[in-house]
Amino acid sequence: MTHVLKTAMIFAAGRGERMRPLTDTCPKPLLEAGGKPLIVWQIERLAAGGIETIVINHAWLGERIEAALGDGSRWGVALRYSPETEALETAGGIAQALRLIGDGVFIAVSGDVFCDFDYSTLRERAQTLAARDEPGMHLVMVPNPPFHPKGDFALEGDLLALEREPRFTFGNIGLYDTRMFRDLAPGTRRALTPYYRETIAAGRASGELYAGRWENVGTPAQLRALDEALRAR
Repeated sequence: MTHVLKTAMIFAAGRGERMRPLTDTCPKPLLEAGGKPLIVWQIERLAAGGIETIVINHAWLGERIEAALGDGSRWGVALRYSPETEALETAGGIAQALRLIGDGVFIAVSGDVFCDFDYSTLRERAQTLAARDEPGMHLVMVPNPPFHPKGDFALEGDLLALEREPRFTFGNIGLYDTRMFRDLAPGTRRALTPYYRETIAAGRASGELYAGRWENVGTPAQLRALDEALRAR
C-alpha cells in the first residue's frame, strides 16, 4: 500500500526562556513576525505541502495556543492538541501524542522555526521509510548558523553519519516512523537526541541539505530581525 504523508506534529510546548520577557505572557509559537504568529507560518507551509492533520503539543500557556488557532479550518487542516502538564521534551511529546498522530510516518517540526521549505518534497522519503522492516527517520539539515558553527551530523550521500566532517545543523524538520516510539510510555520525559544517534549509528537515518530560507527564532533580537525582513519582502 502506498504511504501518503498527511500528518504532522508541531512542537510548541517549550517555555522559550531565551525569549523572555516576551514569553512571560505569550507562548513562544504565538509571537508574531511579519504580522502573523510564528506557528501560523508553519501551519501554512504544512498545509501547502499536502498535510491534512497537524498535532500541536503545548504546556506553557497552552490554552492560549488553542484559543488563537482553533480547529485549523481557516487553513484547510484539522488541528489536534496534545496538552502536557509540564513539557515532556521532543520524544516524550511524540509518545504522548501518538493516539492523535496514528500509525505510519509523519513530519515533526519546531513551532519556532521559520522556513520556506517545501514539505511536499518529503512524500517520496516517507514512502521509503514506511516500506522498511525497521523504523527509521529522515532529517532535513541546514548550513551551520552562527550560533551553532560545529553542526550536528554529516551527510554521506543521503545517509547521516556521526563522526565525519563537514557537519551540518539539524533544521528541526524530520520524518519519523511512529513504530520508533511505541515502547515509550505516555508521560515520560525524553529528548529525541538518543534516537538520532542510535538510528544514525544503525544506518537507518537518511538526510538532505536544505540551503533555502531557514531561521531558528530564539531571541527577541532574532524575532525583530525576522519581522523586519518579512515586512520588507
